[in-house]
Amino acid sequence: QVQLVESGGGLVQAGGSLRLSCAASESIFSINAMSWYRQAPGKERERVAGITSGGSASYADSVKGRFTISKDTNTGYLQMNSLKPEDTAVYYCNANLKSRGVSYIGSWGQGTQVTVSS
Repeated sequence: QVQLVESGGGLVQAGGSLRLSCAASESIFSINAMSWYRQAPGKERERVAGITSGGSASYADSVKGRFTISKDTNTGYLQMNSLKPEDTAVYYCNANLKSRGVSYIGSWGQGTQVTVSS
């Protein structure tokens, strides 16, 4: 498995924005398909957004219209606007990656904490 690293979380007021990043620990890997997940305290991990290798995006209803998933060659992103307190969670990414024509499955990183205050 390829280790993934999430970053960009922080503490924001309701209505604010954050941009999360997801990158492989080794720069030789490029991202194909990617998903973002979040886990709130005491809750199960849920998928909030995904993007296919071709760039087609999908979202959970709870974040649709507020979050945007995107990717470039080596890094995936989750732009989060109009944040709500219920968005507070640890955010994780996972991805299918490729290096020199060979596909790999990413492994969970440490996640990045997003806290939205009211």
